[in-house]
Amino acid sequence: MAIELSGTNAGKIASALLLARRKAGSPTMGMVMTFIVVTDEGDHYDALRSARAVSREHPSRILGVIRRSARGAANLDAEIKIGDGGAGEQVLLRMSGELAKHPESVVLPLLLPDSPVVIWWPGKAPDDPAADPLGSLAQRRITDMAAVSRGRAAAMLQQAQNYQPGNTDLSWTRLTPWRALLAAALDQYPATVTGGEVAAERSNPSADLLMAWLSDRLGVAIERTISKGPGITRARLCTGGGDVEISRPDGVLADFSIPNAPNRPVALKRRDTAELLAEELRRLDPDDIYDDTVKKLCKISGRKPSSTPSLSVKSTQESEASDEKASAAGRTPSAATAKKASPRRRTTTSGRTTKAAKRPTKARKKSSR
Repeated sequence: MAIELSGTNAGKIASALLLARRKAGSPTMGMVMTFIVVTDEGDHYDALRSARAVSREHPSRILGVIRRSARGAANLDAEIKIGDGGAGEQVLLRMSGELAKHPESVVLPLLLPDSPVVIWWPGKAPDDPAADPLGSLAQRRITDMAAVSRGRAAAMLQQAQNYQPGNTDLSWTRLTPWRALLAAALDQYPATVTGGEVAAERSNPSADLLMAWLSDRLGVAIERTISKGPGITRARLCTGGGDVEISRPDGVLADFSIPNAPNRPVALKRRDTAELLAEELRRLDPDDIYDDTVKKLCKISGRKPSSTPSLSVKSTQESEASDEKASAAGRTPSAATAKKASPRRRTTTSGRTTKAAKRPTKARKKSSR
C-alpha cells in the first residue's frame, strides 16, 4: 500500500500511517526500532531497498530523509509504504526551505515510542555524527566511509577522532570475517607474533582499521602496503615458525595458511550493504573493540582523539552555564542545578530536617561506681 502526501506535516503523516495499518489489516505495531536513513535524491532508491531488506530480520519503521534546497518556502512531501517486501513501515520525507535546516523537527514526532533509534548515512556523513541534530536522536549512528567519493582515508580518520559511544562504520563491519579467521589462526597456531602486513587498495578504510586492530591487540607494528585490490587482498602475521596468512586476490575466495598445515580455501566474499546493516543492528550497545581500534588508528596517524564530552555531559555543562548567567541577572536557577547544589537532608522522628553529614559516633562508656 502506498500513500503520497504533498505540503503535509508530521501530524498528518502519523495519521496516514495509522490509517494505512488498519487498511492493511495490521493495526498493532510489531516493529522493534526506528531506522532513519539520511540520503539524497540520487541514492535514495538503493539505500531504502537495503533498509527494506534489513527490516525482514529487524522489523522497523524506516524514515528516509532527503534534504533539498533551503531556499524558498518551507515544504514537506511524504511517501508512505506498508508491505512492499518489508516487515514494517517506510516513510520517505522530502524537506525543502526552512525545514531542510531543521529535519529533526519533522523526524522526532514520527519516532516509535519506547524503542531504540538507529540512523544511517549511506553516503556523505557529518564529521561528528553524535553532534548532528538527527544523530543526537539515535542510540546507534552508522556511517560508511567507503562510500565517500574522495578522501576516504581522511574521512575515516575524522570519524575516528570524533568517536562517541554508539558510533560505528560499515568499514569496520566488513572486517568481521577477517578478524574471525585471524583469531582462529592464532588459536590453532599459538605463537608469538613479531610483525605483520595488511595489503589493500590505496584508499581503503577497512584496511586501515584492520591494521590498527592487529597493532592494538598484538602489540606489534603492522605494515600497510598497497595492492591492486579489490578491497583487502592479504593479511599476514609473522611468527618464529612461519607466517600466518590470508590471501584473497579475487575478492571471493581466500587462501588460508598456517605453519605446519596444508593451505585451505575459505569463502570470503565481499558482502552487500544489507548484510552489513543486519549485522550491525543485532547489537545496539557501544562497541568497545571499535573504540580501542579508532583510538589506536589516531595514535598511529599522529592525531589526537577528540576530547569532546558526551551529549549528557554537554547538556549538564550548558545548563550550569545558563544558571550562572541567570543568577548574575537576578533570576532563579534551574531546578536541576538547584537540586545538585542543595545539601541532602534527612527527616528525624520528631519531624525536623537535619543535614545528612557524616559524623563519627563515639561509644559511651558507663562508669561503675
